[in-house]
Amino acid sequence: MTGGDWQTPLGKIAIDSALAQQILAGSRYFEEDETAHQFEHAVEVQLPFLQYFKPDAKIVPVVIAQTSIEVCKGIGQEIASAVKELGREVVLIASSDMTHYESQKSAQVKDDQAINAILNLREDELLEKVAKLNISMCGALPAACVIAAARELGAGATELVDYRTSGDETGDYRSVVGYAGIILKKTHPLVSLAREAVTGYVKNHKVIKPSEITPEMKGKAGVFVSIHKRGALRGCIGTIEPTRHNIAEEIIANAISSATSDPRFPPVSAGELAGLDFKVDVLTAPEPVAGTGELDSQKYGVIVETGLRRGLLLPDLEGVDSVDHQIEICRRKAGIGPDEPVKLYRFRVDRYQ
Repeated sequence: MTGGDWQTPLGKIAIDSALAQQILAGSRYFEEDETAHQFEHAVEVQLPFLQYFKPDAKIVPVVIAQTSIEVCKGIGQEIASAVKELGREVVLIASSDMTHYESQKSAQVKDDQAINAILNLREDELLEKVAKLNISMCGALPAACVIAAARELGAGATELVDYRTSGDETGDYRSVVGYAGIILKKTHPLVSLAREAVTGYVKNHKVIKPSEITPEMKGKAGVFVSIHKRGALRGCIGTIEPTRHNIAEEIIANAISSATSDPRFPPVSAGELAGLDFKVDVLTAPEPVAGTGELDSQKYGVIVETGLRRGLLLPDLEGVDSVDHQIEICRRKAGIGPDEPVKLYRFRVDRYQ
């Protein structure tokens, strides 16, 4: 449908005609067919949520019949091309349940396979798992299309918001329906590079080379790469000053070190990759300061130094809300006593996450 409105209990929601027509005009697969929506509820069940959170939202409703993975990829690319052509910021939604009417144990085992494929942004794997394991996920094809489109639009990170079954509500675990909420997130090229570096090394023991050097990857700078898992730190290693030819190489080296060489944690395993979040901090050159009055824990990172011992802490970290706390942590990290005289340095960061 390329025009008109959809009626819900919360009122009307308009179709984005410009985007719908752009998709249709550049597509080998789509055709306009209002009747396709008459007996399919997957789109309409999402609309009240959109209206509640964004009353002025517009939609492009799409339903997909049985087709191949090649067509799903093609549809994803066509949607992404139309979005880029119009210069829009959009949200792509795939509407689906997971496993239907199996035991809780069976549903969880099957759905875990499908969820991991989505978290890894692998539409091929998703449809293979659905077919091989006979997963009764009704919207697997739309999900594959959205993965392909989202990746083309820059998605590089994912998050499993929650997974539940109907049994969690009813208490009847003999025959359940599974439900998962998954977010595909657009990431900055520096963050995507860090993720690709870790993925390539953990899975294949290879150090990748950047396929493209974006403007932010040029030049030289110290870089820290932080890895988090479910909000908790999983690794963080970096360089205060540049050691590589460019920022891209600095990110690759430090991302791999964060995943494999942080002495506080075991090396990251392949099974963890889908659940990891990455943050990249690109440092300015450190500058000496005369005292704590020139520091700000939210604005500046700090380096504490005496002799060959040196401790660093990045700025704007959760739980670190004062300069004194910053310095205390730096002293502890470097093994510097609380009463030993030190030199202080500050730096800024450009943070990407």
